[in-house]
Amino acid sequence: MTVTEIVPIDKRRSKVILDEDFTLVLYRGELKKFGVEEGKFITEETYQKIIDDVLRKRARERVFYLLKSSDKTEQELRRKLKDGWYPQEVIDGTMDFLNHHRFINDESYGKRYVEYHSAKRSKRQIQYELQKKGLDKEMIQEIMEEQPVDEEAQVLAYLTKKHFKEKESDAKERSKMMAALGRKGYSYETVARVMARFDCDD
Repeated sequence: MTVTEIVPIDKRRSKVILDEDFTLVLYRGELKKFGVEEGKFITEETYQKIIDDVLRKRARERVFYLLKSSDKTEQELRRKLKDGWYPQEVIDGTMDFLNHHRFINDESYGKRYVEYHSAKRSKRQIQYELQKKGLDKEMIQEIMEEQPVDEEAQVLAYLTKKHFKEKESDAKERSKMMAALGRKGYSYETVARVMARFDCDD
């Protein structure tokens, strides 16, 4: 493979673009160490040394740094590495390593997420956010069956906070309140049911 272009990112790092549509990020010292120059051919052996000796180690250090600050799903970590121009084989290998040693577990992450947010977020909102983080629908459904979300209690708390009075409100006020709760992911049926008994509970 041939180095078609070397593009500086900052004073220390550069993107190395190869003719096979691969992009690597290397430091200046690494460019010199492996003889990486524009227009120069890189042997398969040299390329593999860059992957094994430099990028695999750096990718692991990167994900450990990310995990130290907060939990992440596999998809979130994959995205971070991809944004850092790590080759796909390095990303896949890093995820295999993390899963094998149980540094990440999407199911456990999902359970913690639901437990933490179940008092303030609707089912729909939690499902949407977990899907964005890479959990599949079946896993999310199983988690939420194990850890139910009490949406009625959340709606009740919201109405109380907003000093809502069903008997004293007009159609416009009710419509506005329903729209606000709908944007938070609560169904019309749930909101209407809580509103109907709100004054009785008050």
